[in-house]
Amino acid sequence: MYEPSHFKVEDRAQLHAVIRQHPLATLVTVGEDGLVANLVPFVLHADEGENGVLRAHLARPNAQWKAIAAGAETLVIFTGVERYVTPAWYATKRETGKVVPTWNYVTVQVRGPARAVEDPAWLRAQLESLTQQQEAPRAEPWAVTDAPEPFIAAQARGIVGVEIEIASIIGKFKLSQNRREDDKLGVLNGLSSDPESESQAMASLVKKHGFSGTA
Repeated sequence: MYEPSHFKVEDRAQLHAVIRQHPLATLVTVGEDGLVANLVPFVLHADEGENGVLRAHLARPNAQWKAIAAGAETLVIFTGVERYVTPAWYATKRETGKVVPTWNYVTVQVRGPARAVEDPAWLRAQLESLTQQQEAPRAEPWAVTDAPEPFIAAQARGIVGVEIEIASIIGKFKLSQNRREDDKLGVLNGLSSDPESESQAMASLVKKHGFSGTA
């Protein structure tokens, strides 16, 4: 990934936070059948292994798990908050007009050796972990045990687990850090004036990280 120094993030806690907040990621593999990509929800187990472990599962008919079992190179791309930035927000536009549109975004990439898992106990634990991760904020969270056991067992037979030992994790927070201060303020004000939740989230990130020059 192209990482200018303005946008590069190495703080592990911040990178893990992005993974937890945006667990639906693009799983990319390169194997004998070429390049394959699928959207998959992941669970981060930060305390396992040297750098943490990612776990997910794929539908059994999805051949990507077979590529993983055969040793395919694996990349996982997590995409956080993103927002278009219009040059109309820049003070520079009013002075010289020498500005162009851009995009602010947050992304984290993970690489590491992956394996396919068919063990029923592992798959049950994965289903429960993923469910708990997503249901925890709800007032009345659904649990795997709320469904009939034979039904869950049948569903589990239709999936294959994926476990990735994190060998490298890199992040890029592009939040207008490379703009001059009045341009950043224009971006912040422009985003803040938009009531849409993604704009508000991006405004918070620009306010927190953009003015420091680093994330």
